[in-house]
Amino acid sequence: MAVPSPSTSHAAFHGLTPERILEAVETALGTACTNLCRPCNSYINRVYELESTAGDGLIAKFYRPGRWPLAMIQDEHDFLCELADEEIPVVAPLPLRQGGTIGRCGAILFAVFPKKGGRAVDEFTEDQWLAVGRLLGRMHMVGARNTAAHRFRLHPATTTTAQAAYIRESGLVPADLLAPYTRTVDRLIAAITPLFSGLETIRIHGDCHFGNLVYRPESSFLLIDFDDMVIGPPVQDFWMLLPGRLDDALLEADLLIEGYETFRPFVRSTLRLIEPLRAMRFIHYSAWCAHQVVEDGATAVVPDFGSPTYWRAEIDDLDDQLKRIEQDSRLAGNLWG
Repeated sequence: MAVPSPSTSHAAFHGLTPERILEAVETALGTACTNLCRPCNSYINRVYELESTAGDGLIAKFYRPGRWPLAMIQDEHDFLCELADEEIPVVAPLPLRQGGTIGRCGAILFAVFPKKGGRAVDEFTEDQWLAVGRLLGRMHMVGARNTAAHRFRLHPATTTTAQAAYIRESGLVPADLLAPYTRTVDRLIAAITPLFSGLETIRIHGDCHFGNLVYRPESSFLLIDFDDMVIGPPVQDFWMLLPGRLDDALLEADLLIEGYETFRPFVRSTLRLIEPLRAMRFIHYSAWCAHQVVEDGATAVVPDFGSPTYWRAEIDDLDDQLKRIEQDSRLAGNLWG
């Protein structure tokens, strides 16, 4: 996998003046907006809060050029619209006047969403764990109905292997640490790949953590940010919600599964994938940071990213994770089949 030279996306984003943003959104929706154009936090895309003259809050997302092809964005929007049609609490893109949900502003693709309020929840009650389980079950019920031909398949032999190759070829790993990093990653991928054989894979959120669950007292939880939607095992949408390792979160896992199975069976044996998926997440995150450096020349996420200290810690963490996987106590297998 060749690593591209720094892209022109940063320069393209410089052309997104408030006037241009408002003009693009007003033309796409056929709706007049006020002068509000407030930037929102986003590491990759450019996201702005707007307001129609009727008083409706809007969120305009301008996608980083070259990061997501049109077909991948369309897969995400199709999934969101299917979920919304089933009254599952997500934020689906608004239909545009020219048809579809994806507009163009020069070379930049964009979409507009209704603004939805809510708050984060630091610690779930038992009833809330059950509610989140039900939400995931309903989402996966829809996710299993169709596929997403242009989305990544979450699998160590494909996505993780490609991410590791991107990291190695980025030039961001110091020369003396490249071989140790490569050995550790190769061993890890070889160890976990057989665990993914024969698994059910469906459309899933892919990045389901507390930050992407918004609580609305009048309607429970809202699931947001489907940028990382993938085809993968349903358990991927479980493990990042748990407050710690599985053996420290048995009650929470059981409540999630209980709520989930209101709508859809959960294969308990897939809980053994949690630690492999966590290891894959380590590599995914490093690759994500590497993309920011390659594309923008810097990353604001990890101050020491790319330093020898960072890569030594990453190698140690992956080594520890591999040992945990290899010395698995088979807790999940003993308790849940």
